[in-house]
Amino acid sequence: MNQTTTHEERNGVNLAGLFATLDVVDTQRELADFRFRATNRWVSGTHSQSTSQGFYGAGQEHEHERTFVFDADHPAVLVGQDNGPTPVEFLLYALASCITAGIGNIAAARGVTLTRVESTLAGDIDLQGLLGLSDEVRNGYQRIQLRVTIEGDAPAEKLAEIAEQSRARSAVYDVLTNGVPVDVEVVA
Repeated sequence: MNQTTTHEERNGVNLAGLFATLDVVDTQRELADFRFRATNRWVSGTHSQSTSQGFYGAGQEHEHERTFVFDADHPAVLVGQDNGPTPVEFLLYALASCITAGIGNIAAARGVTLTRVESTLAGDIDLQGLLGLSDEVRNGYQRIQLRVTIEGDAPAEKLAEIAEQSRARSAVYDVLTNGVPVDVEVVA
């Protein structure tokens, strides 16, 4: 495992903290178990509000430094009031954010200083499935395209390797491409 004894920061990443985390989890695997939580409440129509306050990880409960609140809604063309992005847009944000975070960490660990990381995403969806008009069309995205632009003080090949490693290690990419069991309990 790589180690550093300085408090060097690269790309906004505390390298000592990154390598210390890797070392601790490598020796105490139970600390790798995390549970993230969110609550959601209906506001009106297609508008809802989700909140994230805390999570479990590294063997204990944690509180975020502040409560995060996100509004979701549908645009008027989909009978909403456009009080926030659609839920499927949040999925695109999650994918881009996860891969971008990985790029920042991996580049820092490899000694690469980044100057630019930007993503453009598009998701194609056919509403016939979602609206119950066709059992032949899936309800969700049929395809997602992600384009990452990455620049830094390394050759293009190394930057591409960093982006590829981030994709390969991305939790959100994994969930999207491999699926995950989702248990739904309804309390009425």
